[in-house]
Amino acid sequence: MTPLAADWVTISALATAAGTLVLALATFASVRSANRAARVAERSLLAGLRPVLMPSRPDDPAQKVGFVDDKWLAVKGNCFTADATDEAVYLALSVRNAGTGIAVLHGWVLFAETQRGDDRRPLPLEDFHRLTRDIYVPAGEVGFWQGVFRDPSAPEFAEATTAIRERHTMSLDVLYGDHEGGQRTITRFGLTPKQDGDWVASAARYWNVDREDPR
Repeated sequence: MTPLAADWVTISALATAAGTLVLALATFASVRSANRAARVAERSLLAGLRPVLMPSRPDDPAQKVGFVDDKWLAVKGNCFTADATDEAVYLALSVRNAGTGIAVLHGWVLFAETQRGDDRRPLPLEDFHRLTRDIYVPAGEVGFWQGVFRDPSAPEFAEATTAIRERHTMSLDVLYGDHEGGQRTITRFGLTPKQDGDWVASAARYWNVDREDPR
């Protein structure tokens, strides 16, 4: 093989290698762009399904909330109400879904006092009381949350009874998600007693369970 022929072989090999490298880079960039577009599309889809629970407005209509033992509570807009008896402690909260997707309520924790300092973090999910029925709150609409304590020997029964009868400020964590079972979120409601016997509800904090927090 002559030197000139050898040079052409080398040049051809280098050109083939360069072409392969360019093709690989183009493929990598295309795949990366496609993945980015897929992530953006997924986030847009999830945003369209995302519920956000907050207190209802004071001018929202009152709602009648029923329990399985034929107990009923009337809860007004922007309010939390409760009734402590010797057998059960009944709780109800008026809420509004400010998100774009249906909210499905999963569980709750009532704190018989305001949470401060290290206590501000929510409890593990296994410590939440699970709702005995699914409660749905449509996007942009008013709904309610309800809970009940039925074991008079439980410490939380006595704590809730004392807080209700002595008109303490309390906190309520509500766990919910979208109708696909994802995007679980915890909203903490602050409950401040009013003179008329109810409590004013305010949204204190939000925590994302299935995705990073915005802060």
